[in-house]
Formats: sequence, structure tokens, C-alpha cells
Amino acid sequence: MTTLTLTELYTSADGRASFRDRPVDLAEGSPVARLSALQASGGWQFRHSPVGFASDFHCTTTPQWLVVLQGRMEIGLRDGSARVFGPGECFYSNDTLPAGVSFDPALHGHRSRLLGDEPLVTLFVRA
Repeated sequence: MTTLTLTELYTSADGRASFRDRPVDLAEGSPVARLSALQASGGWQFRHSPVGFASDFHCTTTPQWLVVLQGRMEIGLRDGSARVFGPGECFYSNDTLPAGVSFDPALHGHRSRLLGDEPLVTLFVRA
């Protein structure tokens, strides 16, 4: 394998949150342990969300990787589509508001919620 395909949640040209696949080159390391290039980060945080957690629609304030460590998380978009991420899965959360635009709750952002009866534990790594 020379690339990983990971999910990116981003703001499309019309200002709406959308999903797309993002290839990550694995050009470093060795044939038995392929690595991506080392990327800088702006810090990291763990989050624990209790059973029943659900957010309103919101935008990401700072682009970041989100890694699910425990539980299952659904990310829903305004168009009704959703993706579910479980332990060991990640996505790049990059659906920020365009410069100079105020949040419109009928247009912008995504929602997130915990699925199931197990708390959600996530790791955020800022880009």
C-alpha cells in the first residue's frame, strides 16, 4: 500500500459541509511499515462524551484530525447524508466558515452524535 484514503469533512464552494476522500501518500518508512510524511500539529486534546451526546449544527473552528478511540460517532450533514466512525477510524474536520461569513444555522456546518450505549472517547489533533 502506498496511499491511505481518509475522509475529509470540508466546506464546499456553496458554503455547505461536505465529505470527500483525501489520499495520504505513504512514501516514507520501509516496505513492511509505510509512513506518511511527518506533519506539524498545533496540539491535541482528548474528549469524553457521555451516552446520549448530540450536538447542534456547528462548524469546525480550527482544522483538526478527529480519531475515535471508543464508541461510535455519526457526523450528519445538512443534505441528510451521514457517516459513522468507530474505534480506530478518523477524519479530517475542516468545515470552517469562509472568511467574513457569519454562521447561518440553516446552511452551514455539521452535527455529531454518539451512537449506541457506550461513551464516546475521541482524540483531536489540530492541524
